[in-house]
Amino acid sequence: MMDLWHLHVFRKVVEFKSFSKAGKAVNLSQPTVSSHIKYLEDHFGCRLLDRLGKEVLPTKAGEMLYGYSQKLLAFRDEIETALANFQGIVKGRLAIGGSTIPGGYILPRLIGPFVRDYSEVTISIRIGDTQSIINEVLSGELELGLVGASTENKHIHQDMLIEDEMKLIIPYDHPWVTIKQVGLAQLLKEPFIVREKGSGTLQSLVNSLAASGHKLEELRIVAEMGSTTAVCQGIKNRIGISILSPIAVEEDLKAGTLRAISIKGLNLKRSFYLTQHRQRTPSPLCQMFIQFIKKACLKPLFPPTMFTDEFHKPTST
Repeated sequence: MMDLWHLHVFRKVVEFKSFSKAGKAVNLSQPTVSSHIKYLEDHFGCRLLDRLGKEVLPTKAGEMLYGYSQKLLAFRDEIETALANFQGIVKGRLAIGGSTIPGGYILPRLIGPFVRDYSEVTISIRIGDTQSIINEVLSGELELGLVGASTENKHIHQDMLIEDEMKLIIPYDHPWVTIKQVGLAQLLKEPFIVREKGSGTLQSLVNSLAASGHKLEELRIVAEMGSTTAVCQGIKNRIGISILSPIAVEEDLKAGTLRAISIKGLNLKRSFYLTQHRQRTPSPLCQMFIQFIKKACLKPLFPPTMFTDEFHKPTST
């Protein structure tokens, strides 16, 4: 008889694209993992995984089983959490996601105090672009997301959690380093780096430009990059400049290797949104986490000095 453990092992193989890596993750030998997969393939009467070189990828049937496995295992976690809470114990596993800025910079600051208070809770964070996180909330793979753009999908419910204001990020030795603000006309002449399609940062920039009567295509785009880290490296290596959240470059701003300035006539304020499936009831653990982070966000998560002129003074070299 198929059980949830078989599905758990199958899910790990799909996620790691490897029998050996999945085995290490669940403390099983590779032959034992293979036997679990064979059992599932015999049970369903079809191939679930294809071995393509060094990678293991799901077949169409495997993709379908993976989706259902995610839902079943999430429901198992929900049951365990609910019964533990009934007994006054806070424990369980919570799968959440964040787009680049929230996932890499905001959620870790929120999760740290939460798991210190509730040591029997495990939180899994998936990081992707805004659209991929929304898609995983829709599929049930993630119970909660924190993303940098709103969506019109009728199956998604969003609450604004944190407000942010993006800035123009330039290297410490850029000609504009001594000024507080540049005009949009000046910006359009500079080599510019953008994030990839699906990024909340890119969507916010598109929206800001549209509100001022301009289009993204008017920028002198020289590179498109798939992560904020890559954009930062591009700026440092003089590929171009970009518009990013100061939250993402906090350490570089402190070190003086990058500088953040404003753009006259361009409103770069945006929000980060708690994102849930409208028709799914959140688990008790998810509800508790949401209450916790909403309370935490009543206080500033990042130092106010990060946005002052004094803070951005470049270090001497």
